[in-house]
Amino acid sequence: MRRRVVVTGVGCVTPLGTTVPELWENLLASKSGVGRISLFDASSFPTNIAAEVRDWSIADEMRDRGEDASVWKNRSRHTCFAAGAAKQAIEDSGMLGTVEPEKFGVYLGAGEGQQDFMRFSKMMTAAVNQSDHNEGDLSLKAFVETGLELLDPVAELEQEPNMPAGYLAGMFNAQGPNVNCLTACAASSQAVGEATEIIRRGEADVMLSGGAHSMIHPFGVTGFNLLTALSERNDEPERASRPFDLNRDGFVLGEGAAMLVLEEYEHAKARGAQIYGELLGYGTTADAFRITDTHPEGRGATSCINMALADASKNINEIDYINAHGTSTSVNDKVETLAIRQAFGDHADSIPVSSTKSMTGHLIAAAGATELIICLMALRHNKVPPTINYETPDPNCDLDYVPNVARDHECKTVLSNSFGFGGQNITLIAGQI
Repeated sequence: MRRRVVVTGVGCVTPLGTTVPELWENLLASKSGVGRISLFDASSFPTNIAAEVRDWSIADEMRDRGEDASVWKNRSRHTCFAAGAAKQAIEDSGMLGTVEPEKFGVYLGAGEGQQDFMRFSKMMTAAVNQSDHNEGDLSLKAFVETGLELLDPVAELEQEPNMPAGYLAGMFNAQGPNVNCLTACAASSQAVGEATEIIRRGEADVMLSGGAHSMIHPFGVTGFNLLTALSERNDEPERASRPFDLNRDGFVLGEGAAMLVLEEYEHAKARGAQIYGELLGYGTTADAFRITDTHPEGRGATSCINMALADASKNINEIDYINAHGTSTSVNDKVETLAIRQAFGDHADSIPVSSTKSMTGHLIAAAGATELIICLMALRHNKVPPTINYETPDPNCDLDYVPNVARDHECKTVLSNSFGFGGQNITLIAGQI
């Protein structure tokens, strides 16, 4: 018999709140975490707004643990977010000391660390200054010599996506499976799904799972601008992210981390743990289409939703709320709406669907885990958060998007979609226990 998996702890560090209660309160109040970019001078960029984590310090989080905060000084931004969110989730669960270390693992969907743009720029400047201008070639010798002089080996290591998972294992003595996946915007949802499967198979009793990412740096913003994926509504930062609205013009880049403690149900019940909900269904598919475009017929997204419903043994009329991927890009919102309609038929009109990226921005690899926590809060409080900045309906997006104001709504079973560049599709279903 397949083992059941429940969530017993949650934590987050996001632009809209650095604890889960703060995040939930701000979502229900229809607040936005978007503002001017302060992490670097973005004034010359086509997009100079983002959803940054502000007024938060990993030093404060670690000081509460009695640890030397100075060791975190050179660790990458995504690692710091991951550690802060994980600390909250582990303490919330109360599971430390209740499980054998070998049966406690970590599965993250974390992105790459902060890119060292300034040192790289100095390396490029040296390469240009010592180039053979007649030949037009850069001086690779000057580039390498400057890099060997300037680059910090520890900082270079910190850029690796697997670093947060390694640090978290050490922090909590998690000696079981340790994995990181990076499937773009679907990463942390995939991590939760795969961690669930590990517990179902009996390879672990507890898994710390979630994601962390920060791409608010010159390389990240430039890349998404080149893809024409970011909103350029710079004069109205808080109104820039507008999923499903006719006048949407792209997503708003965000950053942060979200972590969940997943636990085998009998293990959680035996220790009297609080339970936020049960992970019932997991779907994972690929569009097998273009790297930066979803399939126009929504074939991967539709089959992913159907797979999760089958895994959860749920009928379409048993889903009470959908947290949409809802990026605020023209193609994603249209195709996701189509996929929901194809999966749910006429019943799609009866399901509240909202995109909380309208408030948090798009946390990229960390988005899915954040939105799963939001779904768990909807289960706990029987409320669904809104899609803010929804002003002008789009004929191609014709579902109930809970416009602008949160809504009381009974939630027994909820669904979360995450669709990533590369055609990765993940759907998670959670329910009351």
